[in-house]
Amino acid sequence: MNTNLSLSQLGWRAFFQQQLTLNDLEHTLIARIITYHRDHFVVQSEQGCHKVLVNSDHPPLTVGDWILLTQHNEHWLFTRLLERLTLLSRKSAGSKLSEQLIGANIDTLFIVSSHNQDFNLSRFERYLALAYQSECLPVVVLTKRDQCAAPEQHIAQLTALDNHLTVLSVNALERGSVEQLMPWCGKGQTLAFVGSSGVGKSSLVNSLCEQQLSDTGAIREDDSKGRHTTTHRALHVLNVGALLLDTPGIRELQLSDCQQGVELTFNDISELAQQCRFADCSHQLEPGCQVLAALQKGLLTQRRITNYQKLLKEQQRNTQSLAQLRSQDRSLGRFYRNVQADMRNLKGR
Repeated sequence: MNTNLSLSQLGWRAFFQQQLTLNDLEHTLIARIITYHRDHFVVQSEQGCHKVLVNSDHPPLTVGDWILLTQHNEHWLFTRLLERLTLLSRKSAGSKLSEQLIGANIDTLFIVSSHNQDFNLSRFERYLALAYQSECLPVVVLTKRDQCAAPEQHIAQLTALDNHLTVLSVNALERGSVEQLMPWCGKGQTLAFVGSSGVGKSSLVNSLCEQQLSDTGAIREDDSKGRHTTTHRALHVLNVGALLLDTPGIRELQLSDCQQGVELTFNDISELAQQCRFADCSHQLEPGCQVLAALQKGLLTQRRITNYQKLLKEQQRNTQSLAQLRSQDRSLGRFYRNVQADMRNLKGR
């Protein structure tokens, strides 16, 4: 990354400035995390790039975070995490009960899918719930337009979900086609790309930056999917001045603490549900159900209703599981502290 960047070029806003004290301005270095690894992360400040070792005492951090650093000898040490403007997160893949942070302080979330077998409306609704919950602006980008006979059909299906949703259809290997993304790439704007592995995110990144920032993989012939190429999250500065967060392909996206995002994604169903005769209507067999009435009139599809119910139940289940885990961790921490205190008292006798 360019070492001669101002804070505004890195995405600094008045929202972050208001969190600083005079002591912070005099004694700390303002920096933004641009890459994050298991044992260290790299930050960018007006003084250049610095490597900071990960410490168990740090709060959960992710790419895009603004942090304050202090210098000790030749090392920069973490001091404080500034409040985030937006935060993309999900429940960790598989059965692991933890939250995975994807990126922070993102302005626009590009939801990337291809025009081939990867196209899936239910998956788009998952990503839209993620975007709305984090308060990022979602923009759908459909890649591999040159490999699809009728791309307009996919665009129509997506705009039917939300007529305010912006949908772009591009060939990620052509710079002219990718220029459709430019209105969201202003100076200091932070962009993030999410989507399954092999949908063309890396090619899109390379075309936007007009240089090879990410490796790309060929499409497998058996399932029309590309090979997973990006291995870690990183923030790149584009020639046009925007900052781009490239993320590894997300093979599994489980939602947690995302009820508002789900309700906004399915706003048509949410509004109808409020008009049902029963407040706890399950939209299956109850009389006076306005959701079922809309289904019978052809105003809703069964797929959309089923996915709405599925995502609501999933986020509720995962949110409760994570809350229980945090409660158990706090209880276990208190238990350990009490045991340590008792041991110290016994030794003092």
